[in-house]
Amino acid sequence: QVQLVESGGGQVQAGGSLRLSCAASGGTFRNFAMGWFRQAPGKEREFVAGINWSGSTTNYGDSAKGRFIVSIDSPKSTVYLHLNTLKPEDTAVYYCAADDVGPNYYCSGSTCYAVDSQYDYWGQGAQVTVSS
Repeated sequence: QVQLVESGGGQVQAGGSLRLSCAASGGTFRNFAMGWFRQAPGKEREFVAGINWSGSTTNYGDSAKGRFIVSIDSPKSTVYLHLNTLKPEDTAVYYCAADDVGPNYYCSGSTCYAVDSQYDYWGQGAQVTVSS
């Protein structure tokens, strides 16, 4: 059974940085797409970033562009989300997600990796709190 475990969350002052990690286990992941989503209290889940398993394709939500970077270490089955220039409005629970898209998956455009309902597996979430 595929399991995703996030780590690296915590409290940080505005303008600071954090690196979230998502360790995947229990599957063969070469055909997986990986995503990061976040959800703040009272708000809907929001797409943050996505990446294919090889790392050759990435996509970012509008709130993440220019500040966050998603990367992957495929041999370690670990996906990272680098959170930079954090703002209080970035405070949320950040979730890692995985989707077995198969060997012939093709994706381009703004919706790549961005549809949360298409992900098969989810981590438990990591709290990120950004203070003023």
